[in-house]
Order: sequence, then C-alpha cells, then structure tokens
Amino acid sequence: MSASPPAATGLPFDDIRALVASMPGPDEAARAAAWERQAHLVKPPGALGRLEEIAAHLAAWQGKAMPQVLRPMVVVFAGTHGVAERGVSPYPSAVTRQMMDTFTAGKAAVNQICATFEAGLRVFELAVDHPTPDIVEAPAFDERTCAGTIAFGMQAISGGADLLCLGEMGIGNTTVAAAVCHGLYGGTAEDWVGAGTGADEAVMARKIAAVRAAVALNEGQLADPLEVLRRLGGRELAAIAGAILAARHEKVPVVLDGYVVTAAAAVLHAMDPSALDHCLAGHVSAEKAHRALLERLRLRPILDLGMRLGEGSGAALAVGVIKAAVACHTGMATFAEAGVSEG
Repeated sequence: MSASPPAATGLPFDDIRALVASMPGPDEAARAAAWERQAHLVKPPGALGRLEEIAAHLAAWQGKAMPQVLRPMVVVFAGTHGVAERGVSPYPSAVTRQMMDTFTAGKAAVNQICATFEAGLRVFELAVDHPTPDIVEAPAFDERTCAGTIAFGMQAISGGADLLCLGEMGIGNTTVAAAVCHGLYGGTAEDWVGAGTGADEAVMARKIAAVRAAVALNEGQLADPLEVLRRLGGRELAAIAGAILAARHEKVPVVLDGYVVTAAAAVLHAMDPSALDHCLAGHVSAEKAHRALLERLRLRPILDLGMRLGEGSGAALAVGVIKAAVACHTGMATFAEAGVSEG
C-alpha cells in the first residue's frame, strides 16, 4: 500500500511525493499466467530456480504473461562531489570527467558488457565540472535543485526501453552513499563505510570521519527521506531515484547496480516500502555495506562476483541472466506441445 502523501505545501518535493503516492502496482493476472506457463514447460517443477522467478517478475511489471527483453538499456549518471576534496577516495575528482571520455570512446568495462548482451548504453553527465557542496559543511542541494535533478533522471526511460539498468560514476560517491544510508538507518558511520574503489587505511579513516560529520551536521533534520537525499546525497543519486520512479509509472522493470545505486533506491523505499517492488538487484558488490543494504531492502542479488567497479557493470552483466530467463520462459515447449508425458 502506498504511503499517504503529506498535506500539500506548494514546495518542489510535493510533486515527488505525489508520484510516489500514485505508483501503479504489478499485474497479478500476468504474474499468475506466467507461473501457470512455468508449471507446464518441459522441465521438472522449479527446475530453473531463480530464472523462473525472474520471468514471472518481468511478466508482472511489464503487464504480459510473455515478457520480453528486446531493448534493455543501461543508464549511467555521473556527478562530482565537494566531499571528494577531503581525500575520501584514492582517485582525484578529475577521473570522473576522464571516465566520461572513456565511455564515449567505447572503452570502459560497461561498454564491453553492454555489447556482449546487446544492451544500449546512455550516459548522463550531471554538471560534472561543478561539484555539489561538501556535505560536511553544507547540504548538497536546495529543495528545488534536488527535485529538479530527480525530474531530470526521469528522462532515463525515454526511447522505449523494456528493461532499465541503472549505474553511476562519481569519485567520492561511495562516501555520499554511506552518508545517505547512515542518515536513513542510523547505526554508526563505520557500519556504512567501505573501501569503495580501493581505499587504504588512511583514506578509510577520512571517509568515516566525513560521513560521521555530515550526518551530525544535519542532526534533527533527517526524518524525511527526501531531506536525507537533499542534504547528504548527490546529483547522480537524485537522478537515479527519479529514473526508478519514472520506470515504475511506465511499467518498466529496473535492475539496480551497486552500493551507490542501491542507496539512491533506499530513499524511495524509506518513503514507501513498496517503491522498489519492480526492481531487481543485479549483483552484490564487494562494498561491505551493500549486502547489508540489500538485505534491509529485501532484494536478492542475481550475481555475486566480488565486483566493485560501479558504472552499471553488475547490472549490465545481469542482463544476460535476465535474457536467458525470458528466453526459457517464452521459447521452451510445454509438455503438450512437445508430446512429452507430464508427471
């Protein structure tokens, strides 16, 4: 059941709350029809395990008993963060811009994975040359800018994708993700901070200190999940939240990538526990808090390969499994069609 929207105030976040409150649910008839078909395919019941669940999930959210993945799209949102200047990553912020050029040249890992599984790739640059304020000293956004960035992220589904895979790029954004999770769920900064792109002990200490200080700065202001995003997040996280929300309204299933993408998704989940029902977790990364976050959100990852790259790579890899699930569901014969005796 969707959360009841608060009384309208005329503020920018009211539009976002209204979209969350009006999210459509799954097509349960399509889900039931998909499971009925699975029961009669030429295999023992349940023999394809998770693949059967994935096929039924897509059926429910695409609204058809025979789902399809003909136009999977991987979308990467890129942003920069003032907190990166505190040395919370072993890489400088300039790497974000350099990676944009690498994506454009088709030479990043995600380019190769997308090509392998015939998935499209779109990269959205979110004012990469203008970092958000350092969250240790000031909120990342004002309300209007945060709401506008969420709205911008909703463009990710344009073009008719039938499966949306979400990724990100941004030096320092695992620090921001940890701050968002700490702001949403409490605990300690240490609970939510991991090595990111390979932080050593000194970098880890700076990350923990930054997350602790950022949350302390906003003490008493974090009861509203959108305020957590506004104060502790970043442009790519806000855009990812918008993309997830738009996909829900357009009945497009979503595949989440790693820790940063999942932290953005957690903001919507905190607003309404059903907000991520159309989402699959593409993988669980090596970032220690990602597994804990997925468990909190009740999302079971498709893959567990020890990856920690970001850029949508884990979600893109999961496309191969999802395509196989759909192919088996739609292409296998039933017992009757194959002339095989049903047990």
